Amino acid sequence: MAKASRKSSRVSSREPSRDGFGDGPARRAGRAAGRALRRPLTGAARRVRRATHAHGAGESGLGKLIELHAVNSAGDMLITVALASTVFFSVPTHQARGRVALYLAVTMAPFALLAPVIGPLLDRVPHGRRAAMAGAMLARALLAVSMSGAVATGGLELYPAALGVLVASKAYGVVRSAVVPRLLPPRISLVRANSRVTLAGLLATGVAAPAAAGLHLIGPSWPLYGAFAVFATGTFLSFSLPHKVDSDKGEARARLASRETAAKDAAGGRPAKPGLRTVGPSVLHGLQANVCLRALSGFLTFFLAFLLREHPLGGLGPAASLGLVAVAAGAGNALGTAVGAWLKARGPEQIIAAVLGLALCTTVLAAVFYSAAAPVVVTAAAACAGLCQALGKLSLDAMIQRDVPEAVRTSAFARSETALQMSWVVGGAIGISLPLVGALGMAVAAALVALGVVLAVRGLLSAARRGGGPTPRVA
Repeated sequence: MAKASRKSSRVSSREPSRDGFGDGPARRAGRAAGRALRRPLTGAARRVRRATHAHGAGESGLGKLIELHAVNSAGDMLITVALASTVFFSVPTHQARGRVALYLAVTMAPFALLAPVIGPLLDRVPHGRRAAMAGAMLARALLAVSMSGAVATGGLELYPAALGVLVASKAYGVVRSAVVPRLLPPRISLVRANSRVTLAGLLATGVAAPAAAGLHLIGPSWPLYGAFAVFATGTFLSFSLPHKVDSDKGEARARLASRETAAKDAAGGRPAKPGLRTVGPSVLHGLQANVCLRALSGFLTFFLAFLLREHPLGGLGPAASLGLVAVAAGAGNALGTAVGAWLKARGPEQIIAAVLGLALCTTVLAAVFYSAAAPVVVTAAAACAGLCQALGKLSLDAMIQRDVPEAVRTSAFARSETALQMSWVVGGAIGISLPLVGALGMAVAAALVALGVVLAVRGLLSAARRGGGPTPRVA
């Protein structure tokens, strides 16, 4: 009797149910199709996880920070596309210039006042770094929703929310700079870790850009809804970082003090406080050079955006021309990040001097030959700016790692990031104010780089000849 019952249950399990949804051929085919669709996604996820957790990054927690930064970059790109569609593409060029100028004035002017405060403020709350990163993510998620109603009209209520997004993004960047040294595996240097984090952000940006464009086809608010979902995910991921992120053991705040001040402290019997200007000229000259390179990036971003809208490249349209230049800049940035890791222990002073020379030659040639070969010139200038900015930033990181005492190194990274951000804003403001003449714009770009050459190259090469301090562990 029991055998008959078991046989009956086996037979019934093979038969489709009366409602037609049993374990029949259709159900098995559906499961097979689902597995086939999931396999590429799960395989890609496993490969990404292996890459982010390689060389001990998984054990130290750096892999989780890399993934969190990728989420952050994707969310920022979604908001950028939503704002660009409102502030830039939705109106004629002369109105767009006014809107962008208003955007910079309303958002960047308060940001210029707030940015110097963000770093020191966050230095005072080292025990809440995970909460600070989660708060920056959550703030942008809520602000993205609040902007969704105004993004279609471009009303003034959009700008305070955009300012909030900028401040939250800056706060995240400052805390991330402070967190990286806490999560270094034994086999990865600070600069190499930064390059991996940066590269992950670039890849996520490249994936998010077409996704944002597709969402914008549905409606102007949809990229912001996507940003809300991405930043909400980042809020939870922030708390997955290791608890040692919230430790401030052995840390202190950096102080911008001159050598004379340090000498007076020493003469008066007071211990010299470590600061950026007490460690030698390399960091200062490296920061000057990077400020000019970042100003070049901001200038080209805004100037080329308006120039290519009025004068597209070749037979391309405005959007395609901007897309080509954006791809060239992103490729240059990714190449610079990869080359920075490959150069390893080469002197960072020489690298910064070399990229300044490369940027100067490229921009001068672009100004001279713009009329004859505008598509090549513009693409080459954008790619060169991305390459030089990435290499210069990695080399600056190497010098801060080498010359700034460990006790104040994380604070030094935060302050250098503030200076670089504000220089990008200044370059962008110059780009907006210029007339849309390609050769003139390239000449101004060359002048920005020439300023960096005058300020920094001699000091960098002199510091390199003197040795510049201990051999840096660049990668």
